[in-house]
Amino acid sequence: MPLLHYTHSVSPCVLSPSVPGPRAGCFRSVVVLPPTGLISICGMLLLLTFLQPTASSCPFPSIYSASPSPYLICSGGSRVALKIIKNLEKYREAAKLEISVLEKISEEDPSNKHNCVQMLDWFYYYGHVCISFELLSLSTFDFLKSNNFLPYPISQIRHMAQQICHAVSFLHDLQLTHTDLKPENILFVSSDYSLVYNANKKCKERRVKDSTVRLVDFGSATFDHEHHSAVISTRHYRAPEVILELGWSHPCDVWSIGCILFEFYEGFTLFQTHDNREHLAMMERIQGAIPQRMIQRSRKQKYFQRGRLDWNECTKAGRYVKNKCKPLKKYLLSHGTEHHLFFDLLEKMLEYEPSKRIRLSSALNHPFFLYQKGKNQSWKKDASR
Repeated sequence: MPLLHYTHSVSPCVLSPSVPGPRAGCFRSVVVLPPTGLISICGMLLLLTFLQPTASSCPFPSIYSASPSPYLICSGGSRVALKIIKNLEKYREAAKLEISVLEKISEEDPSNKHNCVQMLDWFYYYGHVCISFELLSLSTFDFLKSNNFLPYPISQIRHMAQQICHAVSFLHDLQLTHTDLKPENILFVSSDYSLVYNANKKCKERRVKDSTVRLVDFGSATFDHEHHSAVISTRHYRAPEVILELGWSHPCDVWSIGCILFEFYEGFTLFQTHDNREHLAMMERIQGAIPQRMIQRSRKQKYFQRGRLDWNECTKAGRYVKNKCKPLKKYLLSHGTEHHLFFDLLEKMLEYEPSKRIRLSSALNHPFFLYQKGKNQSWKKDASR
């Protein structure tokens, strides 16, 4: 994409008939000015920033981003985020699927109460599908990275976890599975921060002032009635049933949330691997043996021998897993009540069996979310699933 800049003295040029026209709606009167990249939408002048492809690590090459981010500037000074899809048919088709999900979300949540990013509209720009959103701030991962991977405070984790569970529970009620939950897809509404002295680390750390978040990127979201791809989710947040090819549904999102919340708490990824067998070995080190029922039903028998994971702890990889991972409860940073409640919730989210994994509607009623510091509260270790 060329550098697109603002200018006053230009003659508008209507979109070429060979390029698909914009959808009827807010952006129905799109006029582009090819020499400048200035777009007129319903009489407003919008400025497109310089665009470049995202890093190669992005699993969706159809997405473009800018530095610091792609956005449109309205003549009134307000900004909206802009997602631009590659000018190839397969990516346009994928974008249409994402738009259908976003429209369903907007239809069911017109007042934007469920913490999902709000799509404002979409249009075509020389064959590129462009989707505009409310402009958000840093992702929870980027903020963590900018803070030298110092963990979030438990109080902020509670607030973010509640919003994430609420947003994904809303999707599940719509018969949708997000399938790509990760810290990069959870954005702060504002990432303004204050500097706070960390006595344990003996350094100053950034503390986000407002932990309100939005769930983003519905490019892989799948309706219950649609075809379910065999492999979903970014590796580190992938549920065991996906690795074992047992089929998946809403519970795979719950597993991903458990991994995300652990990362918020510790500052590092729970399952830092790129290999299926090693991933399963890490799971066993952290959560115990994989249930026999799942092993017997798995299409990935090559990972098992005599009903057990085929894994040698004496190899280099085996020693890495043994040194890197430990039982989940041993990651506790404090023996305070709220920390134990938090890990009880994680245990239920990281349950192997999808049918036994806690539902988000139950998770939202977990004692961790009801805990108030300074008040004595009793809680049951077998909180309802």
